[in-house]
Amino acid sequence: MSKIKIDPNLFERVRKVAEKAGYGSAEEFIVHLIEKELAVLESAESDAQVTERLKGLGYIE
Repeated sequence: MSKIKIDPNLFERVRKVAEKAGYGSAEEFIVHLIEKELAVLESAESDAQVTERLKGLGYIE
């Protein structure tokens, strides 16, 4: 399994929200969020829609 680095402060926020939401772990919550976002992006009709979505999320300019 691959490992990624997450800012410790961000991870602590994720951990707290995951616990409140009833997830078994912060990692489970993160996986859920990534899968949800990937489904949205993969179902987009065009590259332009993906680009606009990523711009809206602040990932690209």
